[in-house]
Amino acid sequence: MREMLNRRLVLEAPLAEDDGFGGADRVWTALGTLWAKIEPGTGREAAGEEFPLGQVPLRITVRAAPMGAMSRPEPGQRLREGTRCYAILAVTEKDQAGRYLTCFAREEAPA
Repeated sequence: MREMLNRRLVLEAPLAEDDGFGGADRVWTALGTLWAKIEPGTGREAAGEEFPLGQVPLRITVRAAPMGAMSRPEPGQRLREGTRCYAILAVTEKDQAGRYLTCFAREEAPA
């Protein structure tokens, strides 16, 4: 099975940067570029403070990379496409041969 990876995404990891007041700010640093396929999952409704909010999880397919490699996405990282950001929630192998990974993600506002 060959996947059509037609979206160019930047894999980013969070870093703590000194804010000058004894605390830290979270900044994002690019780890590299991955080609991907983005598919919507099943939408659901979540309770908002004043009204229901729709949520659609995403399945993002990328080429596999060995455990520990900088190019292997991990939960807590994100994928960026221009101004759009996708928070990575979980990662698993997509196929038995281990050629692709599925990143379960949600779109979030850029920080």
